[in-house]
Amino acid sequence: MIKELKNHRSLVCAIALGVLGGTLFFVLNLPLPWMLGAIIFTLIGTLLKWDLSGPEKARPYVVAIIGVMLGSGFKPDTFDHLGQWAVSLAGLVFCVVVSAFIVQAYLHRFGGQSRVTALFSAMPGGVVEMVEVGRATGGDERAIILAHVWRIILVIAAIAFWFRLVLGFEVDGMMPLSSSPAGLLDLLVLGLCAALGSALGVRLKLPAPTFIGPMVLSAAAHMTGITHSSPPLILVIMAQIILGVVIGCRFKGSQPSDVSHALRLSAISTAIMMAVAASFAWVVHLVTGYSTAQLILAYAPGGLNEMSLVSLAIQADVGFVATHHLFRIVALLAVAGTVLARLAQAMNRAPSGTDTTNLS
Repeated sequence: MIKELKNHRSLVCAIALGVLGGTLFFVLNLPLPWMLGAIIFTLIGTLLKWDLSGPEKARPYVVAIIGVMLGSGFKPDTFDHLGQWAVSLAGLVFCVVVSAFIVQAYLHRFGGQSRVTALFSAMPGGVVEMVEVGRATGGDERAIILAHVWRIILVIAAIAFWFRLVLGFEVDGMMPLSSSPAGLLDLLVLGLCAALGSALGVRLKLPAPTFIGPMVLSAAAHMTGITHSSPPLILVIMAQIILGVVIGCRFKGSQPSDVSHALRLSAISTAIMMAVAASFAWVVHLVTGYSTAQLILAYAPGGLNEMSLVSLAIQADVGFVATHHLFRIVALLAVAGTVLARLAQAMNRAPSGTDTTNLS
């Protein structure tokens, strides 16, 4: 009984810490506030040896909610301009491949990560996406989440610095995604996307089944016009906080040196990604005549929402930037269960050493 009460107290404390971190990040207008705030605050708590425990059993459910939310970003006309933007989209594909190849090699050779962990740390597919798929294929979840957390923060800081101080644009703070009102029928459709998508994902043996399955069904429902609504905002916020708490609490036993080591690796890998993105943006600008600033935003390895909002602030083509980021995410998720999964399996079979990041 005493042990059970202690476990409940640890759980309540962890969630309270996650809510506090998410709220503070939201008030400060930081990127991905609810999830990153919860991750960082619970990460700090674990590094301080506080008695915290995450709601592990809730993870499949909150991941499904986030999958449905990401799927709701797709619209019937999402890909209407793909033909017009074929050259820049092709450039984006080559940019991601080149960037991921260089960063993966760097993280494996100089960062001491296994090839699988380095692969998913180097893939700019979003925090949730790459963490879930990387975890399912044998990567070190904590090393991957640290790589992506730092990548997002560093990219947004670099973009804001460049456009505001160098180019003179007024770049506003980056707000989280909002939710459109949903009726009873919309909620039923979204709920079915989460439930049936999770079941199909498990049945089809997809990587990260409770994430990819709901996202695919949600995208299909939105692109066919069955629904135009997103999950209720409060539900999405709660899901991000809970997922952040779960991930943050998995750092039990980690040392501050682990986090600083990840920051050093991410600073160099993010610089490599941005340099590759800027190079490809310049080349595609010469071929197509599109604005270099607009192409940099489209190719930058940051978040869809954040880069879209920056493009709005500098009066760039938001649809252009958002479509390129959606295309990048969809393309990476499309190969996650096939190419990346098989590549990860091959890496697991190959004698490539073990992680030396002290995160396991």
